[in-house]
Amino acid sequence: MITIEKPIDLPDTYPLDRIGPLEELLFFDIETTGFSGDYSSLYLVGCTCYKGGAWHLVQWFADTRDSEEGLLHAFFAFLGQYRILVHFNGDGFDIPFLLKRCRHFGLSYDFSGVESFDIYKRIRPFRKLLGLESMKQKAIEQFLGVERQDRFSGGQLVEVYEDYLHSQDRHLYDLLILHNEDDLKGMPRILPVLSYPDFLEHDFSLVSWQVSGGTRPAAVSPSPADPRPSAPDPSSGSCPSSAPTLELVCQSSFRVPVPFAARSGLVWCRVQDCRLYLTVRLYQGIMKHFYPNYKDYYYLVYEDTAVHKSVGEYVDRSARTRATAATCYTRMEGTFVPQFVPIWEPVMKLEPRDRLPYVPLEQMHLEDPDAFRLYVKELLAQLVLHCGNNGE
Repeated sequence: MITIEKPIDLPDTYPLDRIGPLEELLFFDIETTGFSGDYSSLYLVGCTCYKGGAWHLVQWFADTRDSEEGLLHAFFAFLGQYRILVHFNGDGFDIPFLLKRCRHFGLSYDFSGVESFDIYKRIRPFRKLLGLESMKQKAIEQFLGVERQDRFSGGQLVEVYEDYLHSQDRHLYDLLILHNEDDLKGMPRILPVLSYPDFLEHDFSLVSWQVSGGTRPAAVSPSPADPRPSAPDPSSGSCPSSAPTLELVCQSSFRVPVPFAARSGLVWCRVQDCRLYLTVRLYQGIMKHFYPNYKDYYYLVYEDTAVHKSVGEYVDRSARTRATAATCYTRMEGTFVPQFVPIWEPVMKLEPRDRLPYVPLEQMHLEDPDAFRLYVKELLAQLVLHCGNNGE
């Protein structure tokens, strides 16, 4: 087994203290002869760590077929110095592979003493929102505008390693070591993608809001004017040009490196720097507030509304009937805002079984910080679950 340790320069691309104390972080990547830890072997483990005020690269290389067990001993002994293990899809591949190789050699090592931080798993929920073509590292690099030219594929490196075992050629050794080093050097280049979950999962403050379009005058908050991107083109068929929209400008304490835009049904968003711009399609017309305990109500035929029996008993019998779930309501005409979950009262629907609740625009109190934060959270949840990137 060959051990390499040397200082290394890594760019400062992301505030690593958001993951944990710098001296407690260990970045790692492995090189194997195949995908299965049951039938393939481990030939190289590389790590980067911060100590003594500088970054260091540590690699353990199996220069013979008998070196793999020693490599495992060396890596796990080194791992014991750290609390957080940082990797890309290590939970899906690297860690299970290492555990299988430990079982193969009858070793009792595990990862119970460290916290796993998987960059892949951290950003996977936001793949559709960000418009990532895949979850491969290259797709993330492309999204971030990182250019990287890989000289070798994984399959080619396996052949290179097999050739090295037979020849002990120094040039082949250098290719293997440098490839792993480049992978570890490349990890900081994708770390900025962590800014997106940071941005989307934390609270926002309201900068301004307004209602645009429709047939009613726009209602504008007293907040300062704020430049905003235009909403997605209504002519695309997603939103009729006559439909009014609620436009929110939200401020975050986090910043994203690359802007993006997305839409999902009634909701559009655009993110740029530390601002979140949301556009929500509103409904204009008549909606109903349905009462849950319909057996306690009468439906007034001529008024098209329900009243409690304590009041309805004074109405002529010919003008009233027992309310049903479908007729136990009061009607309201106006502009309504989709809530997705009931936040403000009264909750309005078109039909009692409708899953999407609305609230009259006048009853949507965005000045309530808790209600505002919950509403933005629900809007983002709709985008994360159902969005399609608009290609911007």
